[in-house]
Amino acid sequence: MRTVHEVSAMTGVSIRTLQYYDNIGLLHPAGHTESGYRLYDDASLERLQQILLFRELEFPLKDIREIIDSPDFDRGRALEQQIALLKLKKEHIENLIDLAQGLKAMGVKHLMDFEPFDTSRMDEYAAQAKASWGKTPEYREYEEKAKGRTQAENAALHNAMMGIFAEMGEIRHEDPSGPQAQDLVRKLQAFISEHLYTCSDDVLYGLGLMHAGGGDFTQGIDRCGGDGTAEFAYQAIRAYCGK
Repeated sequence: MRTVHEVSAMTGVSIRTLQYYDNIGLLHPAGHTESGYRLYDDASLERLQQILLFRELEFPLKDIREIIDSPDFDRGRALEQQIALLKLKKEHIENLIDLAQGLKAMGVKHLMDFEPFDTSRMDEYAAQAKASWGKTPEYREYEEKAKGRTQAENAALHNAMMGIFAEMGEIRHEDPSGPQAQDLVRKLQAFISEHLYTCSDDVLYGLGLMHAGGGDFTQGIDRCGGDGTAEFAYQAIRAYCGK
């Protein structure tokens, strides 16, 4: 067990902030000393790590509490999505650094570029990831459709969906907005709606962002269809959804 002072020194989180987290129900201590000071165990520190990762991604404290306390919260999956979001944030910052260096070298009049300020891809991914941590209608539908399915049946569904990505991989060097790519996006959307959950254009676009966001999603698709397949799928989905 660690005292509130020790946790503050170890994490860089102020004692006042830890007290505030306790007051709003975000991070309760595991116990108290005889003098009334807060004590934290390893489970408390693991929860604090999750909170700080979400804070780095600028999630509101209220949303963090709802996500972590959700009975459907999967810490492993959340870490994968947090990694993807952090990579998008890193890419965003690197683009801003490149822009600032270009402005310094060339001057404002010669470099009127505002694309590095665009955070829409990061924002869309964050929204989709956040939805996947709660009891969304899609998640409830997925649970209902998955009832009674055997492990072999789940594996067969996974392989069938990966087969669609393999088809995308075969044309990944072509135009993602072309008819062949768009037919495959339509096929993917229909497959998800039939076997997993209703896949609206918005849900499909969110999935595309997750597929190209890095981590296991991207690696799995690229292993199936070849390097660049996940990004191609995202661009094809983006065109399909009119984004």
